[in-house]
Amino acid sequence: MARVQRPTRERTRNVPVAMPEEPRTAAWLRNFRLSGFALSMLLLVVAALVVLAPSLKTFVEQRQQIAALEESVRLAQEDVDDLTAEIDRWSDPAYIEAQARDRLYYVYPGDITFLVIGDDQDGLDEGGLPISDEIQTTQVDWVRALLSTVYEAGLTDATPAQLESPQQGG
Repeated sequence: MARVQRPTRERTRNVPVAMPEEPRTAAWLRNFRLSGFALSMLLLVVAALVVLAPSLKTFVEQRQQIAALEESVRLAQEDVDDLTAEIDRWSDPAYIEAQARDRLYYVYPGDITFLVIGDDQDGLDEGGLPISDEIQTTQVDWVRALLSTVYEAGLTDATPAQLESPQQGG
């Protein structure tokens, strides 16, 4: 038999291709097989979460309430401590004497005291204006102010909250 000659073809070569390295988690998930035991354990964990979630929520809420109550107890205890310290101060005769001298201007018989008023103001009142020792009259026409409020209240359609009081001093 005669051999039939085939046309010659180039031979293909196998060249290794570098693929990006797969992360470990992806490889683990790819190789993960779900068995009956794993499925039953997963169902038990889900059931336990469903059963325990409401009681866990209640536990967390109660812990928050306990923390809030502990904070209120701490604040109340601070108030009690402050009041106890105040009682202790008022039990001291020297403190009572100092308070009577400072607040009520009490003095012992024979003591000479001086009361200095406004030593830091240097002749100025609260508004920064000079203090006068002369009697002054006011610049308000009180009759006109009274009549204007009566007329305005009687003739206006505004509500009482919208009405303004008359300005004085001008």
